[in-house]
Amino acid sequence: MANDEDVQPLLTGSGPVNLSQTSEVNVIKKRRSRQNIVTAPMSEVNLSVKNDAESPPNPDSLFAQKPSLTKVLIFLALYLGVGTLCFYLVRHQLKGTKTNGIIDAIYFCVVTMTTVGYGDIVPNSILSKLLACVYVFTGMALVGMILGRAAEYFVEKQELLLVKVIHMHEKNGSDEVLTKAETKKTVKYKFLTALILLLIIMIVGVIFLSFEEQFNFFDAFYCVCSTITTLGYGDESFTTAVGRVFGVFWILSGTVCLAQFYYYLAELHTESRQSVLLNWVLTRKLTLKDLEAADLDNDKMLSPAEYVIFKLKEMGKISQEDVRTVLEGFRNLDVDHSGTLTAEDLSLAQSS
Repeated sequence: MANDEDVQPLLTGSGPVNLSQTSEVNVIKKRRSRQNIVTAPMSEVNLSVKNDAESPPNPDSLFAQKPSLTKVLIFLALYLGVGTLCFYLVRHQLKGTKTNGIIDAIYFCVVTMTTVGYGDIVPNSILSKLLACVYVFTGMALVGMILGRAAEYFVEKQELLLVKVIHMHEKNGSDEVLTKAETKKTVKYKFLTALILLLIIMIVGVIFLSFEEQFNFFDAFYCVCSTITTLGYGDESFTTAVGRVFGVFWILSGTVCLAQFYYYLAELHTESRQSVLLNWVLTRKLTLKDLEAADLDNDKMLSPAEYVIFKLKEMGKISQEDVRTVLEGFRNLDVDHSGTLTAEDLSLAQSS
């Protein structure tokens, strides 16, 4: 119990509980108080306290907010437009297999920003090499921070379609299917849809390379794998104008989709481990040692709140520091040090 000494005063009033001074009447009152808290409807609680607490920060002002698909496409268009213009102007300083100036410039931008780097077109001057260095760093940031949102958008669309197919035999309207899709948005669904989308992209790439670039099946598959993994040996690549136009869209979608696939795979593994831990915590029988550790107010019995806190700590959802911080906030609001919060406590806390 030494780890919880700093939280005992809050749970027990103004100071630690003295078991010799705890009467049977106080125990009965305590149990009745807990029952009243559990059974009292929230509609009967009337607090005449001003609702002027600080509101949480606006998500629109946070950099962590995910951009919309429209913003993603705008950023991508600007990025490719500026890059295409720059490399088109220095097209004579690039060496390799060339087709059309504009197509080659866009193709070189995509191959550079996705770090595929076939080597079929390479910079051949100081200026073009400096441009390529700047472009690859900004491109990696763009792929990681912005294009991921586009991949999530397409995965969510495929996920919705997958749920519709699974529940096709059920007589549900569009609203019911949409609701079911929202409730079933687990990592497993996201992983499955990302896998299906990745396989479709790979199949399309193999078919296109086989017919347009005249690759045999194994070379086409080899080129697809080396491209979407950004390995890009360069022995097999897009050499025709039509192939490079196709490659601009296919390389972007393939590399981003593979990144999302591995992300959901790692998340699925983590969720599986957490599920095993959660099941173990919930089914494990409590021992006397557990009872002593969970008994924060040292009254030889567990309240529902103490049991919940103990289980959450076992699951790793919260830590002792989290509990200490929350209880410190409770202590600050409990102005009269009664161990409970009332409307008067909140009024005094807001006026101070």
